[in-house]
Amino acid sequence: MASIKQIVASVAMLGGLFALQPAHAAPPQDLKGTNVVLVHGAFADGSSWNRVIPLLEARGLHVVAVQNPLSSLADDAAATKRVIDQQKGPVVLVGHSWAGVAISEAGNDEKVKSLVYVVAFAPDNGQSIADITQGQPAAPWASELRKDSAGYLTLSDKAIRDDFAPDLTPAQQRVVAATQGPWYGGCISEKVTQAAWHAKPSYFVVTARDRMIDPALQEAMARHIGATVTRVNGSHVSMLSQPKAVADAIIEAAEHAKSDTQ
Repeated sequence: MASIKQIVASVAMLGGLFALQPAHAAPPQDLKGTNVVLVHGAFADGSSWNRVIPLLEARGLHVVAVQNPLSSLADDAAATKRVIDQQKGPVVLVGHSWAGVAISEAGNDEKVKSLVYVVAFAPDNGQSIADITQGQPAAPWASELRKDSAGYLTLSDKAIRDDFAPDLTPAQQRVVAATQGPWYGGCISEKVTQAAWHAKPSYFVVTARDRMIDPALQEAMARHIGATVTRVNGSHVSMLSQPKAVADAIIEAAEHAKSDTQ
């Protein structure tokens, strides 16, 4: 007959085995019926979201990337509004860099339930990028801007490599350089009329190693708009170098938007 010590030892062993069994996590929320509209920034195009899109779609989200003309705030906001109009159901509106200005303008649409600023400018009413950055030291990439005869700006290969996308591989950097969208220089002075974040829940992805928008300025803007903040140790193009962290921030916004509409 087993001794008391043997019985206690057996029970302890069984307890340890049960403890090793993985706990069953609650299934992720079904996000079908919720739309994500992704808006690219200056010196980019819709392909800048290509590593985030599959992660969002894996959660059941319907995703569309806007192709901005990058010709003016009015033009980019209009392009964004056209895509919002096409969606059936609630929209999470996401903007990178300059597109933070565009989503602040276009996000007043009633379909938009939340805003996600990914390393982006978040202007207030009557504010432009020039206003936000007034008094800031010159950016290290400013001398690498190239302006064409129509006033559109592009970044040199050196600026793409050193400032815009330093945490991508050389091959990825070459693709970013080849696909960059020229940005009209006058956009920097265009002012938002009514900033949508005043009336919509906002989220902000701040990147610690950004050389395009000072991380301290990102933090200040995120505080000003009362955003839920995700901090990423990445560059200006963290949606390419840290796609999961960016996707997770967007998914969080989508989960809250879904809950608010149920």
